[in-house]
Amino acid sequence: QVRLVESGGGLVQTGGSLRLSCAASGGTFSSYAMGWFRQAPGKDRDFVAAVDWLTGIAYYADSEKGRFTISGNKVRNTVYLQMNSLSPNDTSVYYCTAQGSPSRYPHEYSTRYDYWGQGTQVTVSS
Repeated sequence: QVRLVESGGGLVQTGGSLRLSCAASGGTFSSYAMGWFRQAPGKDRDFVAAVDWLTGIAYYADSEKGRFTISGNKVRNTVYLQMNSLSPNDTSVYYCTAQGSPSRYPHEYSTRYDYWGQGTQVTVSS
């Protein structure tokens, strides 16, 4: 059974930085892509960033371009999210996700992904 475990969340002041980590384990798992979504209280789960292992292309939500950087290692099934210039609007639970089978959905769609972590809380104080 595939398990995704996130770490690195916490409390940071406006303008600060955090680095989230996610590691996948369990079974003979090989992902097509991995990424991050986030969900604030009372809101939908939104796309943040993803990396496609086949093409090497990184995808970002418009509001994260230039501030967040996704990276990772396909062989180790790990993905990271470096977040800079954080603002209170970035306060959310951040979820790691992995695509385990072929999909026609765009990378920004949660339906593309098969596995999800439990989430890590990121809180940005003003």
